Amino acid sequence: MIGLIFGDTDFPKEILKTVKKRKIKYLIIDLSKSKKFRQDRKSYSVSIGQFGKIINILKENSCKNVLFAGKVNKPNFSKLRLDFKGIYYIPRIIKASKLGDAAILKEIIKMLAQNKIKTENSLKFNPELTLKRGNYSKIKPGEQDKLDIKKAIKTLNSLKQYNFSQGVVVRNNKVVSIESKGGTKKMLEKSRNKKFKNHGVMVKFPKKKQDLRIDLPTVGLKTMKQSKAAGLKGIVVKNKQHIFLDKNKCISFANKNRMFISVK
Repeated sequence: MIGLIFGDTDFPKEILKTVKKRKIKYLIIDLSKSKKFRQDRKSYSVSIGQFGKIINILKENSCKNVLFAGKVNKPNFSKLRLDFKGIYYIPRIIKASKLGDAAILKEIIKMLAQNKIKTENSLKFNPELTLKRGNYSKIKPGEQDKLDIKKAIKTLNSLKQYNFSQGVVVRNNKVVSIESKGGTKKMLEKSRNKKFKNHGVMVKFPKKKQDLRIDLPTVGLKTMKQSKAAGLKGIVVKNKQHIFLDKNKCISFANKNRMFISVK
């Protein structure tokens, strides 16, 4: 039995498809904003503050392993529904939240471990959703693109260890936008410039000191379309440290629009 702790994005749907196809016993802890898994009879809709309920559900179903997937938004602590264990654990979560989203998830993993529940890698059932080092499009990064990529990686590496930013856009060796709490979409919207077409790059790497079992940078067809709308030439992700959805569609889109997809 695997406990699937699901938030938003399309990644959880891919995992669920595989788990059902392989007939693996599962239950879902639905932490998504819209409670998108409520139709599944094995789904439990809970608040992130109901730690007692979450742990009881897992233990009652003899579930000793969990897997995190999808984005879980930082809660409004003043409005959070708490159970008894939630009241006990919430000070640790609030303290971690000051360091960023990655620190919150690390704290939750520690809490689960204290209750003898192990966290698995989010790609355990879908290793095909990550790419190895190389170029996946007909177009390859040019000399200016390579300078932009180098600048972007240096910028991400210089951020604080628990910073929530996983992405940065660089054009003409200048940082145009860094991912904020608004996410990748907002970052790309800020990067739009009518002067440029197929110029500049977006790099998405995991946060420093990130637990690579969870919360990996996710790229898909929406990201490609948003990058094109921003006037960018390509996107770069890190070798086996990302989730790549709609891979074939993304490659086809990149080729059609003279963009590149590169894995460092």
